[in-house]
Amino acid sequence: MAALTAQNQPKPDRDPKPGGSAKPGGPAKPDRNPKQDRSRATRQRLLEAAVACLAEHGWAGSTVAVVAERAGVSRGAAQHHFPTREDLFTAAVEYVAEERSQALREVRTDDREQAVSALVGLYTGPLFRAALHLWVAASDEEQLRERVTELEARVGRESHRIAVEVLGADESRPGVRETVQGLLDMARGLGLATLLTDDRARRDRVVSQWARLVNEALSG
Repeated sequence: MAALTAQNQPKPDRDPKPGGSAKPGGPAKPDRNPKQDRSRATRQRLLEAAVACLAEHGWAGSTVAVVAERAGVSRGAAQHHFPTREDLFTAAVEYVAEERSQALREVRTDDREQAVSALVGLYTGPLFRAALHLWVAASDEEQLRERVTELEARVGRESHRIAVEVLGADESRPGVRETVQGLLDMARGLGLATLLTDDRARRDRVVSQWARLVNEALSG
């Protein structure tokens, strides 16, 4: 974000103490740090570019240099934020997982078919494709395996928790927890099928049927 240089900024009266505010009656001065803003923006561009590269090119084709070029930053800047390739890609998948989870938290509907469709959407987009490439790489890369295993465990727990909220499920009732987990497992399977073919019509029919089953199980 562009910022005025120090010489062009007005110099309001300041409290002499470090961190003090302007004198009473003066305008409040926002606590902004343009350098930190630029750093955060660069980091976010790198994370988004990493996920896009992983989804499009897989692990083998997604180097730090490729990601840096796509993000419009130097390789040195990329390595300043993420010293290793493994740091970059695990952080990228975690970042977008949180973005998708946040969007899912905002789903508030009494229509369980819409809720089921939103949950399935977690596993049919570029995030799932990127995560799958990371899983495959982790099966062969010792450096990745431990961190990806931990990441997926956390993402899985969070996805289940959000699914319970979105569906309005009462897990104290017998079988409800298994129903929610079965839905997520089914969604993952549909996501795998989508990697090969875009059979959206069939997927929509499956989602509708699962929504009916889930509604019966959660309402009974």
